[in-house]
Amino acid sequence: MTTVINTIIYIILALIIIYLGRKLYQRTERARTRRQMEHVYMNISHELLTPLTVIAASIEQLREQEPTHSKDYALMDLNVIRMTRLLQQILEASKSQSGQLKLKVTQGDVIEFIRQTAFCIEPLMHKKGLTFLVHCEPESMMGWIDTDKVDKIIYNLLSNAAKYARTPGTVQLKVTMSKDFDQVIIKVTDNGVGIPADRIKDLFNRYYDGDYRWKKVHATGLGLALTRDLVFLHNGDIDCQSIKDQSTTFTVTLPIRKEDYAPEQVDEEKTIDMAKPQHTIIDMEDIDYLVKPETMTDRAENENLYRILIVEDNEELLMLMGSLLCNHFCVLTANNCETALRMIAKEPLDLIVSDVEMPDMDGNELTRKIKSTKALSHLPVILISSKTSEDDRKTSMLAGADDYITKPFRLSDLKLRINNIIENRIRIVGERTPATKENEQRPLSADEEFLQRARDCAKKHMNDADFDREAFAREMGASESTLYNKLRAMTGMNVTNFIQDIRMKEAMRQIESQPNLRVSDLAYMVGFRDPKYFATCFKKKFGTQPSELIASRQRT
Repeated sequence: MTTVINTIIYIILALIIIYLGRKLYQRTERARTRRQMEHVYMNISHELLTPLTVIAASIEQLREQEPTHSKDYALMDLNVIRMTRLLQQILEASKSQSGQLKLKVTQGDVIEFIRQTAFCIEPLMHKKGLTFLVHCEPESMMGWIDTDKVDKIIYNLLSNAAKYARTPGTVQLKVTMSKDFDQVIIKVTDNGVGIPADRIKDLFNRYYDGDYRWKKVHATGLGLALTRDLVFLHNGDIDCQSIKDQSTTFTVTLPIRKEDYAPEQVDEEKTIDMAKPQHTIIDMEDIDYLVKPETMTDRAENENLYRILIVEDNEELLMLMGSLLCNHFCVLTANNCETALRMIAKEPLDLIVSDVEMPDMDGNELTRKIKSTKALSHLPVILISSKTSEDDRKTSMLAGADDYITKPFRLSDLKLRINNIIENRIRIVGERTPATKENEQRPLSADEEFLQRARDCAKKHMNDADFDREAFAREMGASESTLYNKLRAMTGMNVTNFIQDIRMKEAMRQIESQPNLRVSDLAYMVGFRDPKYFATCFKKKFGTQPSELIASRQRT
């Protein structure tokens, strides 16, 4: 009996050893794979920094050769800086994960350095409509810090606060000293959405996107994790206190005495250089691409241009797309989906181009709202996304998107797709079955009834030269945008062209029945004040002058 028990015990121990050995092997493999991936990320980041350097140098060369395109160069510079900063964050995070991040402290005025670094971010605050307050007490204090690490800490905390602060609102940086003047205490406070208490514990985890905040802004999940690593590397501490829907305060405490650091971490030959702030935020007010919707094209002179709405929360991309596409379309812009919905309700539109990944409401939800609204469901929607998987494409198409484009994309490709969708809609309208005795007997659909009322209304005001879009919409009991959208969807024509088309057809009917009419009388009869303009429109429609057609009818 004892032998059996011992045998069972040995078997159990063997199974435990095998299980633990397997777990240890799996953990070792995961650690090795993670180290390999971190090495890959570091190599890729290093490799990407080289072409970015070439691009930056090429921009400078172009600036010297063709200085007139200063706004284009500034926009390119801005995005080179952003890509460089992101790649540097990836490198720093990888180094921190692998233990390769090293500290090197130098002596100088710690508080002045923090103040100068913070003021480099002031243009970002101004651009977002935020009041930026910096309070330092005392005004000056000598100490030892790693300026590169502290710069990144300040930048990440302030840019994070700028993302989440309400507009108009306030972001405050407060710098004080500990009781014994051996530590600098940095507090960054915003009046943003706040953080639920149960989420704060995950806040500094790498790649944590904070889904409670994701609804408001984009994030990489690296900034706060890297900030924590840099603070800990600096033998400091970081804490977060938040009141939901009111404010959030990050507090960083850093030691500033020389003896707080190991001898190999101290650089006595250098001092803190105040003249070289590590980060500079380009003031986007200098890049004035974003033209007001009503000035992108003149409505009176460009009635025949198709009207598109671009919805994009990245200001620079919105600027660029609007400035290039307005050469071919009447372009309106919105930087979020809520604004877009308000514009769609009141503006006549032919097509919508929207980014998918946006705060608050995303492009898929915007598309669903458009397609589920009867008065708007005919509007084509092109969605743009950085997500390239087939599942993401399928999600957008199921939401009702007419096309899906992945980033990066060429503006010429977007223009081609816009034209294709519009031309296909026009072709479908042109191929609709004409009325026959059979389908004349069936009940009219709501859209067909609306179109028939529109024709009758235009004919009723045939000789009224003052009958314009506003009067037409008022008599139809619809908004100008609804009238435009309905007529464009059902006939391919805008409101003015629809009225003119009916008048031209009536003019042709009058010539057929009354060949002795004078051109001037005919023009007044169909609502034109200027017979010459009437003749021009008639020839454009039928390919011949009304006088020539009248003469030919008189001869027969």
